[in-house]
Amino acid sequence: MLFRRFVIVIAVSIWAVSVSPAGAAAQNHIRWTLDTVLQHLNVSAKEFRSLSAEVERTKVTVVVNDRSTEAGTILVRGDKMLLDLKVPDPRTILRNGDTLYVYTPGLRRVEEYDLGKNRDLVDQLLLLGFGTTGKELRNAYAIAVGTETKLGDNITVELDLIPKSASFGRQISKIQIWLDTSTWLPVQQEFYEAGSGDYSIVRYSKMQVNAAVPESAFKPHWPKGTQKVKPQI
Repeated sequence: MLFRRFVIVIAVSIWAVSVSPAGAAAQNHIRWTLDTVLQHLNVSAKEFRSLSAEVERTKVTVVVNDRSTEAGTILVRGDKMLLDLKVPDPRTILRNGDTLYVYTPGLRRVEEYDLGKNRDLVDQLLLLGFGTTGKELRNAYAIAVGTETKLGDNITVELDLIPKSASFGRQISKIQIWLDTSTWLPVQQEFYEAGSGDYSIVRYSKMQVNAAVPESAFKPHWPKGTQKVKPQI
């Protein structure tokens, strides 16, 4: 149960780009193969250094047909990530090395997680597609290549990812990711929870790739009086 809670904490903190594919018209310009897509990801991973963007996440609870949306900004640099949610409820998620912080200003509390052996899981949820090599993707997932699709102004290739890890698969049954064919970075991700069928749609806007993101942006710094807790995973 503690591990499942940890995965859910991480899952509600993940993000990616553009518009829902429901309103997008499929384009069949190129018939992409898995090997070709993974080769492009290898090249993109070598060139990727950092990212800044505005971000939006919509959680869909299927059984009650409910949608809730959060929005804010995200910074990525290497294996570090700062997600600063503004609406509807302020919250900050900071990943720095083997430590993940979840700060809730309304509660004046920060949860500090030692990722340890769960680091790979966190990378799959938080940094999927940002510097991920084709080899890493193939090792972690069974991959199916979908159609070439236009999302907003982006021409994308859809990948369906089924986790190979049994423990991860019991939490997240499937991930869909749309890669911009001009940058080979994600423009949208959807994460499906095992069992319930609930899912999250994650999007970016105003993305700046390899922007100047200072190291100081990822230093944990909380207001005086913040309660610090260390939940067990």
